Amino acid sequence: MSTKNEKTGLVSVELKITGMSCAACSARIEKALLKMPAVANAVVNLAAEKAVVEYNSADLSIAEIQDRVEKLGFEAHNIENRRDADREKTAREADIRGQRLRLLLSALLSLPLLLAMLLHSLGVMTSVGNFFMDATVQLVLATPVQFIAGWPFYRGAYTALSNRSANMDVLVAMGTSAAYFFSIANMLTGDPHLYFETSAILITLIIFGKFLEARAKGRTSEAIKALMGLQPKTARVIRDGIELELPIDDVVLNDVIVVRPGEKVPVDGTILEGTSTLDESMLTGESIPVDKQPGDPVVGATINKLGAFKFMATKVGKDTALAQIVRIVEAAQGSKAPIQRFADIVSGYFVPAVVSLAAITFVIWYFLLDPGNFSRALVNFTAVMVIACPCALGLATPTSIMVGTGKGAEQGILIKSAEHLENAYRLNTVVLDKTGTITKGKPEVTDIVPLAELSADEILRIAASVERNSEHPLAQAIVKHGQEQALTLTEPVSFLAVPGQGIKAEFETRQVLVGTRRLMRDSGIEIETFVSAVEMLEQQGKTVMFLAVGAALVGLVAVADTVKENSAQAVERLQAMGIEVWMITGDNQRAAQAIASSIGISNVMAEVMPEHKAEKVAALKQTGKIVAMVGDGINDAPALASADVGFAIGTGTDVAIEAADITLMRGDLNGVVAAIQLSRATMRNIKQNLFWALFYNSVGIPVAAAGYLSPVLAGAAMAFSSVSVVLNALRLKNFRPE
Repeated sequence: MSTKNEKTGLVSVELKITGMSCAACSARIEKALLKMPAVANAVVNLAAEKAVVEYNSADLSIAEIQDRVEKLGFEAHNIENRRDADREKTAREADIRGQRLRLLLSALLSLPLLLAMLLHSLGVMTSVGNFFMDATVQLVLATPVQFIAGWPFYRGAYTALSNRSANMDVLVAMGTSAAYFFSIANMLTGDPHLYFETSAILITLIIFGKFLEARAKGRTSEAIKALMGLQPKTARVIRDGIELELPIDDVVLNDVIVVRPGEKVPVDGTILEGTSTLDESMLTGESIPVDKQPGDPVVGATINKLGAFKFMATKVGKDTALAQIVRIVEAAQGSKAPIQRFADIVSGYFVPAVVSLAAITFVIWYFLLDPGNFSRALVNFTAVMVIACPCALGLATPTSIMVGTGKGAEQGILIKSAEHLENAYRLNTVVLDKTGTITKGKPEVTDIVPLAELSADEILRIAASVERNSEHPLAQAIVKHGQEQALTLTEPVSFLAVPGQGIKAEFETRQVLVGTRRLMRDSGIEIETFVSAVEMLEQQGKTVMFLAVGAALVGLVAVADTVKENSAQAVERLQAMGIEVWMITGDNQRAAQAIASSIGISNVMAEVMPEHKAEKVAALKQTGKIVAMVGDGINDAPALASADVGFAIGTGTDVAIEAADITLMRGDLNGVVAAIQLSRATMRNIKQNLFWALFYNSVGIPVAAAGYLSPVLAGAAMAFSSVSVVLNALRLKNFRPE
């Protein structure tokens, strides 16, 4: 799948890579791609078996990139569409079936050898044991294991060595071949010391480990599979007055689509007719259904719970919300976290170092520790070669990233790359925009204060009637409140908007003014008597509008952008995690402080113009803080981009979401808490994986070199080390925000 970055002009392509056996393979491919002149960046993910390459399409083609990978001995496939993805899925399933068949063949032929070895070790002599101890029988059983079941190791080793590198296949092929061919040599010379069972059982155990690893790795990408499986296959489309059931790929923009109760919405659109309740949990992670009516947006793959409705398709194919979510999660799962660089550096030198160490082990045992005992030296040489395979090290980081980003998507947290996931773990400061982030972003009438003989309802009726022609958000809030109170609103005789001040109107034969202090003073209306009441409302974070009828002030209408229900709870949870919380807003200091205090924030940046928000974030970073910015508006985009991690509230604008590193599909600030907790859990999981991978090799190699570890046990330990890393990563699937 390829996309173009309009800013850089570079094309990014995602390739499926098959044939990688360990971290040394992925490092070799990455290094080779980066050496290509037109390649700007390349990331190869061992766990996802993918490569993401950014390149200049004027100087390089996808075919040339694929050819470079294939010359290294691997296969590279470009997955452009669902058909390609299905083909890739079929190939992956065929590979697992092939591994299963190799495992069955290897196990059936190795078990008799293992049985004979155990009976011989225990001193139990039976006719069966004696039969399988026969050198010719052992050769017949071990040879298919060595060269049929074990053929992929030889092929991989040859390819690696022909490209002047080494990988896990080299270690396995060298270790098992040494045991196998030494046994043949002893057999020909009449020496009774045979190691056919060692090579055969090693290959069986390694294939078994790879089979389990492939199965487990498949589970790490279940989030992607689940997301892709959400979209329905067909849609009921009305064309020329006829209802047709069409494949989802045939739906085009502006098609009118019918959705019945219990069905999934096929694509994104806007309701034309009917009302219903939709389950949008796949999008937001929120289980509470959402009421929908004409004019409301609907999102593809959400579930229609109650009524039937018709809607117009506004986004189809790759432009739907679901398709974009899948792309973001796929990109994140294929990206590389900064912490992975450590494992890459180690893996690059690891295999050559192990081969050298194994050779040194052989020499020391043969010439110094047990002079002339070739068998003992060979056994220890083989144990070192097998125990040291760096598979677990290569899987430690990407498997956790895949599971972590997938888990985030399930909970409405879209993380654009592994780097952002890691950066969120380090955050110690969060800056929250006020409007639309802390607050609902929709002003509401909070107080109506009569100052003369008129009632509160009459004040609201007059104000709402004369504001009907105004497009100002505060005016719309007053009109909406009047309608909600079922008041009878009438058109004013005349209407004049005074920019920045309010309105002048003639209403029911009287002159009416609605607006600011300045409008009242410029019109000669006396307001000083009521200043204390106004200031009291403003201290609560409310905007106060004056209503004058004739020459007298008759009432006050206070409007406020009310705080979201969960904002205070989210702030408390962030602070409990040791994170410093700031609020940034363009409001005056008194109103800003009132909102901040109501939800427990003591750090306030008020009267900040939109274009200066990024500067405030940068100033915090300069003090050494690791800063997250959370916002939802167009004016938040520069600040989101300048922060260490930018969080966009998904209910906000597309510009803010594009500029952010993490998108929260719900408008709930608790999503910030959950994202940071997920980041911390993922990084903790990665560190556990890296520790055990390194600990396993650090302990296993000297134990094997000292002669205390048989090749069979070394093979078992190596095989299950990779599986244990993947299974540990899968524990993240149980993550729940605290």
